[in-house]
Parts: sequence; C-alpha cells; structure tokens
Amino acid sequence: MYSPQPGAGQPAYAPTPHHYVPNPSFTARVSVDEEMRLADSAAQRDLIDSLAEIYSIIRTLDGLEKAYQKDALPEQEYSDMCSKMLRQYQSILSDKNVQREFGDLDSFMKEWDIECPRAAETLRTGVIRPELYVSPAPVVPSSSVAGPSGSLVMAATENFITFLDALKLNYVTKSTLHPILSDVIQSVNKVTDKDFEHRGKIIQWLITLNQMRTTEELSDEQAGDLAFDMEQAYNGFKSMIASGV
Repeated sequence: MYSPQPGAGQPAYAPTPHHYVPNPSFTARVSVDEEMRLADSAAQRDLIDSLAEIYSIIRTLDGLEKAYQKDALPEQEYSDMCSKMLRQYQSILSDKNVQREFGDLDSFMKEWDIECPRAAETLRTGVIRPELYVSPAPVVPSSSVAGPSGSLVMAATENFITFLDALKLNYVTKSTLHPILSDVIQSVNKVTDKDFEHRGKIIQWLITLNQMRTTEELSDEQAGDLAFDMEQAYNGFKSMIASGV
C-alpha cells in the first residue's frame, strides 16, 4: 500500500476535504434546515403527481404483462386490472397541461429511462393483449359449415361495416372511432390467428387513434387514408375467409 513519506506534500490529485470552502452565495440561498419543495403551487403539484402516476401505470402494466405471460395471473384478473390501468392513463392525459408536459409515450419513456416494451404496446393501442392477439375459437364440426364459425365471421363483418359507415357519416373523433376499431380487431382475432393482407393497418390505426386526445378529430386527409386502409383490410379479411383459412 502506498504511504506518503514524512514531510512529503499532498499529491495534487488527492481530495482536500479539510480545506474546502463552500460558496458563500450558495449557503446564503440554501439552508440545510429548509424543506426542499418540488412545486411552488397547487397546479405544479398536481402536474407532478399526474406524471408520477403515469410512470407508475407503465411500470405496473409491464409487471402485469410479465405475470400474465408466465401464467401467474388469472386472465380475468389480468384483463380487469389492465383495463383499469388504461382508463386511468387516458383520464390523466385528458388534462391539456399534463398532455403538454408528457409529450408522447416514447419521449416520456426515453426521458425517464423506462424499458417496458409490453406496457408500451398496450398503451399505444389502447387494447389489452388477449383482445389484440386472440386465438380463434375451436371450430365445431358441422356438415354445412367449414372453417371458422359463421357467427364469428358475421360479427367481424358487421364490425368492419359499422366502422366504415361511421367514417362515411363523418364521425372522426378518437372517442368514437377507437372503440369501434377495437371491436374490429377483437372480432377478427376470434375468427383467425392467421395474418391476412393489410391486417397490420388495423393495428397501425389503433395506435394513431389512441395517441390522439379524446375529443381530437382526424383531418380530412387522415379520414380518407383511414377509410382506404380499412377497405383494404376488409377485402383482405374477406379473401382469407373465401380461401377457407
């Protein structure tokens, strides 16, 4: 071990705690007995609390997703808890001040160094995992019907038509379109777990709509693109059914 020789001077790199003199202007401003406040007003405190709640929701959702994948949580309990988290998340972000400070999910997670990909997917789409990726119900043998259940196909078809009709009637708010599009993907997944042409566009638009504010409206151009993409997805779904997949 290194030992300084008697009479040797202090190495230049050595710390000198006994010779440190604090900046007098800093000590004049801050007292060790003074309580440090994160916010100077009730509005600031509410904003900080809301952002902290979003952080907690992301972490909690990711934990739920992991538990569900490990079969450590019953599906109904998982679904109820995730749905509650989604409602709280949307409720918090309905405040314009919170939304402005939050920015978007990706930037928020990057800023606070959050690695929760499962939670991020759920929050982006606004649809819990069992509803977004549902395996089709078992096919009941029948002498008249081959392939998926006719009632499930009919339900999916009706949801597609309902969504397209809503666009034709100029319903373009998130609050109207996102729930109907959620019904589309859920009903489609009950028919088939196979991919079909333009199915991915349904997921992309779920994400786009879910990132909007509740009362925000699609532009005319967005509404046109959405109608076109959904027509293609609907045709892809019909083609898959016709092929007997």
